[in-house]
Amino acid sequence: MTTLQPIKRQTLTSAVTESLRQRILSGEFADGQQLRQEALSNEYGVSRVPVREALRQLEAEGLIQIIDHKGALVSKLSLDDVLELLEIRAMLESSLLRAAIPRQTKADLAMAADTLKQFEIALQTNDIRHWGELNSRFHLALYRAAKRPNTLALIEQLHNKTDRYTRMQILFTQTMERAHEEHTKLLELCREGAAEEAAEFIRVHILSAGHALESYLKNQGAPR
Repeated sequence: MTTLQPIKRQTLTSAVTESLRQRILSGEFADGQQLRQEALSNEYGVSRVPVREALRQLEAEGLIQIIDHKGALVSKLSLDDVLELLEIRAMLESSLLRAAIPRQTKADLAMAADTLKQFEIALQTNDIRHWGELNSRFHLALYRAAKRPNTLALIEQLHNKTDRYTRMQILFTQTMERAHEEHTKLLELCREGAAEEAAEFIRVHILSAGHALESYLKNQGAPR
């Protein structure tokens, strides 16, 4: 009889990885918090193997750090780190959007529009937990037509790394309405096929979010 153990283990690893990823991004696990393999394996009712593999995947995504004698710690980014990541996002996303717009289909734009509607509802209902996720899903929906999977995967990782700070920026700087207006404008530019204007618009959109967050944190006396 053929064993399905490798598939089962991979399924467990994927499930644990997704669950831990969402718990980190939602803020359930705080910056710098230690994630203990034994406690997690008991909580999920699995062996340490899928937990260990999940932690390795999350380390590759930059969400945790595995340090000798300390184990897995939720990553904590400095303000300079966040701003650098946003600058990288601005460069990559403007380039990818420029390439995607000539290839975008009605289905691509419809998916982006549907996600934008969900994002608007999340903003109106103060559903903070899902702001970062929906923001990322909206952006990625506009880029997929470029057919550059490696760049898209890299951008998705950058979104994961900056997710908590995206939500923080929207919440603390009270830019909910502005975020929706800018996303609506971006979708309009895509519908018009205005690739160059849209590429510049998204570059400024991302960098402006970074500047707003920087201004807020400096006023709060946060370290760089």
